[in-house]
Amino acid sequence: MKRDKYTCKTDANQSDIVKALRKHGCSVTPTHMVGGGYPDLSVGYKGKNILLEVKMIGKGLNAREQAWFSTWQGQAAIAYTPDEAIQIMEALC
Repeated sequence: MKRDKYTCKTDANQSDIVKALRKHGCSVTPTHMVGGGYPDLSVGYKGKNILLEVKMIGKGLNAREQAWFSTWQGQAAIAYTPDEAIQIMEALC
């Protein structure tokens, strides 16, 4: 399978978001290597699973991510900061 420029990249804030989520009690599995617009993190909290796309402030979704989000029927969100990621988990769980 040919890899494109979007595959396997992580945003610079991803490790900070992962650390904050884990410190908050979430289980986190990085999924950025799936590609095809699939979100960067699978996060479990309070018995629920949320797919979380990590973005740097000021950056938007690329075309593949937009396509993925437009068709996904489960819980998924976009986080720009560690605090926002925690707020998302609290709101959705």
